[in-house]
Amino acid sequence: MSVAEPVDIVAIGEAMVEFNQTSRGDERTYLQGFGGDTSNALIAAVRQGARGAYVTKLGDDDFGRMCLALWKGEGVDTRGVGIDPAAHTGIYFVRHGPDGHTFSYLRAGSAASRMQPSDVPEALLRGAKFLHVSGISQAISASAVDTVFHAIRVARAAGVRVAYDPNLRLKLWPLDRARAIITATIALADYFLPSIDDVRQVSGVEEPEPILDWCHRAGASTVVLKLGKDGSWVSTASGRTRIAAYAVDAVDATGAGDCFDGALLARLAAGDDPVTAAHYASAAAALTTTGFGAVAPLPTAEQVRKFMAER
Repeated sequence: MSVAEPVDIVAIGEAMVEFNQTSRGDERTYLQGFGGDTSNALIAAVRQGARGAYVTKLGDDDFGRMCLALWKGEGVDTRGVGIDPAAHTGIYFVRHGPDGHTFSYLRAGSAASRMQPSDVPEALLRGAKFLHVSGISQAISASAVDTVFHAIRVARAAGVRVAYDPNLRLKLWPLDRARAIITATIALADYFLPSIDDVRQVSGVEEPEPILDWCHRAGASTVVLKLGKDGSWVSTASGRTRIAAYAVDAVDATGAGDCFDGALLARLAAGDDPVTAAHYASAAAALTTTGFGAVAPLPTAEQVRKFMAER
């Protein structure tokens, strides 16, 4: 990608190196991969043909260099990636058990958590079609909250559409603070992309359609509510559509919601309407659960189209 070429999607957040347990029980074998919700989503979008740029900070360490090599290999624009020699790149571990997957993080004081509003590449952002941010982008520190809100202000002033996934992580911040920040951000988003479990905790509402009502009252224009294996809902001012999930032999759901977000944004950037884009994103998310890790199994556009054609 030329350094002067505009991008479709700019994403902001924290990328991490992942160690994912490859068998259940007490096995000690882990597959090294990569994670970070907005980074995962951006790579998913790029694999669908979108042009993407990432904004973050990395430590001056081997893990940070691994992340840079990943993005460059994927064709992600790294003009917005800074190096902080005084901090480290975060890592996390995924374990699998009878109740699903669990995460353990080593990210306190990470380089990404030290992001400041001045780190936002405003010219790059103004030329994009979408800005993608998440609750994790905000939860990692107070300065990261400021950075995300600054990026949103720049995007909205330039007519760049804002996509927001709350991706609630209560290990990172208390529910009251999360609820306040997330609710304030919903009102600024053109596309609100929550999972049902997250928005239940934030809203106190249980069922999908009342949840959609709550999201619109909070200020969301278009809501794509992710229900996991039960599919999704797309809700706009003109109506609501239920999207069925695709059945697959899933082995690891890590990053499936991120894949959904990225595939959805790639198709929206290509001109699809939200319902068509959500059908496509549902197929991409299903495919990514058939492999281990958040990034390695993210499908290409060719794989998604072949999968959909066979169904």
